[in-house]
Amino acid sequence: MKSKSFNLMRKTVVSFSLILSVLLLIASAALSGYAKQEKSSQKLIITDLLGRKVEIEDKKNKRIVAIGPGALRLVLYVNGTKNIVGVENAEKAWEEGSRTYIMAYPELKRLPTIGQGGADSSPDPEKLISVKPDVIFAASFLDRAKADALQAKTKIPVVVLDYGTKLLFDENVYKSLRIIGKIVGKQQRAEDLINYMQRCKAFFNERTRNIPASKKPRVYVGAISFKGGHGFESTMGKYFPFLAINAVNVADEANKEGWFMVEKEKILEWNPDIIFIDEANLDLVKQDYKKNPEFYKSLSAFKYGKVYGQLPYNFYWTNIDTVLANTFFIAKVVYPDRFKDVDPIKRADEIYKFFLGKPLYTKMAKKFGGFMRIKLD
Repeated sequence: MKSKSFNLMRKTVVSFSLILSVLLLIASAALSGYAKQEKSSQKLIITDLLGRKVEIEDKKNKRIVAIGPGALRLVLYVNGTKNIVGVENAEKAWEEGSRTYIMAYPELKRLPTIGQGGADSSPDPEKLISVKPDVIFAASFLDRAKADALQAKTKIPVVVLDYGTKLLFDENVYKSLRIIGKIVGKQQRAEDLINYMQRCKAFFNERTRNIPASKKPRVYVGAISFKGGHGFESTMGKYFPFLAINAVNVADEANKEGWFMVEKEKILEWNPDIIFIDEANLDLVKQDYKKNPEFYKSLSAFKYGKVYGQLPYNFYWTNIDTVLANTFFIAKVVYPDRFKDVDPIKRADEIYKFFLGKPLYTKMAKKFGGFMRIKLD
């Protein structure tokens, strides 16, 4: 009897152990599945350039769209065309112009349309929803209320970026690149871009910071594009290339920052030693020269052949790559002795390859003229 009782007890223990093992396996599988589910539903918390906290699902290969002036360009700098699922109609309808990112990636024009685009357009929630993006990057044309409203309508995270007003001297550019890098999993690429820009700034400053004011020529840039083309009187205060090389920008005497129009009489009063003309609007300058040649011939820079073309950089906001390329050329013109070893054309292609993956100087020069001395006759 004792033996039978013992055997029964042993079978009971074995059966209980088997049941317990099965239950543990089921529980382990359930917990494992729960852990995976928890991991897949983790959120990135991003503070955008408006100070908005935006939650984004943290997953690989996010579907991306970018709307508004300059947003797509910044995303492409960090991430190339990878994961872009739609573009604005304006990017397709406009001529290529000086948008180097479209030169580098013309295949973007074949993507679905996500809205009209352009400086004064409004987002199209329905078209944005139709391409099922995981995140919408938006330029700072959206204020907080508009960004929140778009996010509420689409149920898609909206992250607002910003260029600021000082181009490569503006921390907003760096913040925007870092935000993009974190969201798309390209943090190192974002840091590489920032480090590259900072190294260029340091290079320019190191070579020019100790030049006495008496040795610096007075410079002017004209025909700058801003929401369209403008003639010779269109200029910039605190113009980045001039700031970078510590040049004397005559337009800074107007105590204005950014783009503005100036009277011809004021330019005559300034009488700059060296003039740069944005080649996007060179035809406008030539037309004006035919109407009023005496004005131009009265300027020292035109008398002594010190007028140069720079590549157009402003089309749907700022092509940072071209701004940097122009700065190397401008530095060599203004301070030839300090930049003897610099080949602006080679530098331009190095910059384009780093930012966009392709050398684009030849194409830009063929379209606009390139780095050259300008004669209006």
